[in-house]
Amino acid sequence: MKAAIFYHPEAYSTQGPRLMGRNAAGESFLRGFLAYSKTQEFWVQIKNREAGELFAQAAREQGRTEPVRGIEKSSLAALSQAGVLYLPGPNIGEHANQRAGFGHHSWSLCGITHTTSSAVAMDSITSLITAPVQPWDALICTSTAVKDNVGRLLQAQIEYLQQRLGISKVTLPQLPVIPLGIHTGDFEHTPAQKVAARAALGAAEDTLVVLYMGRLSFHAKAHPLAMYQALQRAADVTGRQVLLVECGWHANDSIAQAFSSAAKLVSPGVRVVTLDGRNAAARQTAWASADVFCSLSDNIQESFGIVPIEAMAAGIPVVVSDWDGYKDTVRDGVDGFRVPTLMPGAGMGTDFALRHALELDTYDMYCGHASALVAVDIDATADAFVRLFSSRELRQKMGAAGRLRAREVYDWAVIIPQYEALWDRLDDVRATHGKSLTPLISPWPSRMDPFLAFAAYPTRTLQSETVLAQVDGDIPVAQRLHEMRQLGMISFAKVVLPSDAELQEVLRVANGGPCTAAQLVARLPAERQAFVFRALVWLVKLGILRIIP
Repeated sequence: MKAAIFYHPEAYSTQGPRLMGRNAAGESFLRGFLAYSKTQEFWVQIKNREAGELFAQAAREQGRTEPVRGIEKSSLAALSQAGVLYLPGPNIGEHANQRAGFGHHSWSLCGITHTTSSAVAMDSITSLITAPVQPWDALICTSTAVKDNVGRLLQAQIEYLQQRLGISKVTLPQLPVIPLGIHTGDFEHTPAQKVAARAALGAAEDTLVVLYMGRLSFHAKAHPLAMYQALQRAADVTGRQVLLVECGWHANDSIAQAFSSAAKLVSPGVRVVTLDGRNAAARQTAWASADVFCSLSDNIQESFGIVPIEAMAAGIPVVVSDWDGYKDTVRDGVDGFRVPTLMPGAGMGTDFALRHALELDTYDMYCGHASALVAVDIDATADAFVRLFSSRELRQKMGAAGRLRAREVYDWAVIIPQYEALWDRLDDVRATHGKSLTPLISPWPSRMDPFLAFAAYPTRTLQSETVLAQVDGDIPVAQRLHEMRQLGMISFAKVVLPSDAELQEVLRVANGGPCTAAQLVARLPAERQAFVFRALVWLVKLGILRIIP
C-alpha cells in the first residue's frame, strides 16, 4: 500500500489561533497514520521544503525511520508513483482538475468530509458532478448522516444540470463511511488522577460531575438551554449535588456572558465551572473528574462529533442528542442515552439558505438561525440524567460498555487499516478501468492550452512543414544567441526554453541551409522534440531564424 498525504501543516495541528474540529481531527489522524500505517515509505504533497521537513520531523518523533518523499507542484507527476493522494478535506474536484493534465488515470484521490454546511464545503461537494472525478476516487463520509447529506447535495446538483443541460451521464467518486478515530489510551485515568481532578474542581465525593467538552458556542456548536434545564430537573428529582464542567472556549466575552446568564436563569441549583479547553491540562482534569458526559448537539455544522467517543474511551456514560454522527457512535441504552430531536420539515428553511447565499447572514448566523429551530427533548434528557444519577451501577455498566466500543471500533489502530484498505481498492479499480478513458484535447477546459484558446490571434502558426533558415549577421549565430540569453527580458522564460545543447543541435542543422521545422528537431530525443519544436518560434522572435515563404 502506498499513498501520498497532502500535507499543509495547519490542517494537522491544534496549535493555530483558531482551534476547530477539522484541526483536531487532522492532528489525530496524522498521529494515528504515523503510528499504524504499514507503508514502507512516506509520500507527501507539500507546498515547500519546510513543510516536508515538518512532516519528516513528525515521523521521526513517532519512531518512523522510513524515507519521506516530498512532491511539490513542479513535480506533481510523481503522484503516479504513490498511487493515491489523501486530502484532509472534501475538495477532491479541485485536485481532479490538476490531475487532468497528467491523465485522469494517473493516480487516485481520496478526501474526507468535516462540516458540510459551509458554503465552501457545499460548493466542493456539488462541484464533483462536473469535476473530472473518477470511480477510482473517494470522498470519505464520517457518518451515515453526513453521507445522506452529501447524497442530497449531489442529487440536487444532478437534477439542476438535467433540467439546465439535459445531462444523462454522471460519474461519481466512491462515498465510503469511515468514522474518525481517537487514541483511546489518551483517555485512561488512574483512581488517584480522578481523585485529584475532582479535588481541583472542589467536587465532594457524592457530587455528580457532568462534563460538556467542546467549543462553547450556542449558535455554532450546541445550544446549552436543554442541558441546563434537564440538569436542574434531575438535581431536583434526585436531590443530588450537581457540578457542570464546561470545558471549552468562548469566541468572545458576550458569548461567555450569554452562557452564564442562561445557566443562572434556568439552572440556579447547578454549580458551573468553566475550564479552558485549549489547555491540555484543563482537558485532562475535565475528563478525569466526570461521572457523566453530555453533548446535546443541535447544529447543522456538526457532522460526526468526536467528543462522545472520547468520553466513552474514558469510561464515562454519555447523554447525547439523537443527531448526526451520534446516531452511529452511541448505542442508546448501552453506552448511554440518545435523546430525541425535532426540526421543521423540508421546504421550511429556504429563507435561511437564501440569506446565507446572498451574504446577508454570516455562516455563523446561518447555523445559528437553523439551530434556533432544532429542539432537543428536555424531558427525555432529564430522565436520562435521573437514571444515571440514581445508579452508580448503571454508570459503571454503561461506562465500561462505551470504553470497550471505543477501543474495538474507534481507535486509530482499527481505523487506519480501513483507510489503507480503501486506498488499495481505489488502486485496483484504477488499474482495471483507468486506461479505458478517451483523452480530451482540453481535459481542463477553463485552463486551456493558450495556443489553442487564442488560435485566432496570430497570422500563422508553426507547422511541421514550415521552412526556416538561419539569419546571417556580423556576429556568429552561437555568440549572438548566448548574449541574448543573458538579457533579463529573455532569461525570465528559461523554464520553457531548450537547453544549450539542444539549441546547438538546432543551429547545426540550420547551418546547412533552409529546412522544415520538423527537420530541425528530428535528431533530438523523441521525448524532447515537441518541447524544442515550439521554441523554434522563440528563435524567430530573437532574429536567429527566419521564415522562408
